[in-house]
Amino acid sequence: MKEFLIAILQKFGWACWLEITTEQPACTYYFGPFLRSHEAIAAKAGFIEDLLSEGAEIKSVVIKRCRPQNLTIEKNPGGANDRGKTSNLAGQTNISG
Repeated sequence: MKEFLIAILQKFGWACWLEITTEQPACTYYFGPFLRSHEAIAAKAGFIEDLLSEGAEIKSVVIKRCRPQNLTIEKNPGGANDRGKTSNLAGQTNISG
């Protein structure tokens, strides 16, 4: 039932997503969707820990209701900050359940 509710919220852009922006690499990552913001808050530390272990420098962490078109957005593709790889977390779309 929870998955069904998340799917409905996601369709209208009302699902909660965790948006993590990093300086190095210069990227924005989206993790979710979540049914409620407190679920995203509970998962936040794990995603931050994973990004830090990959050498990322966290700039900001925001929980928002949206429908991201891409789960990873590179700010400077091919530029000096591009390490030539994408976080292995980028493909994770549903951590609730």
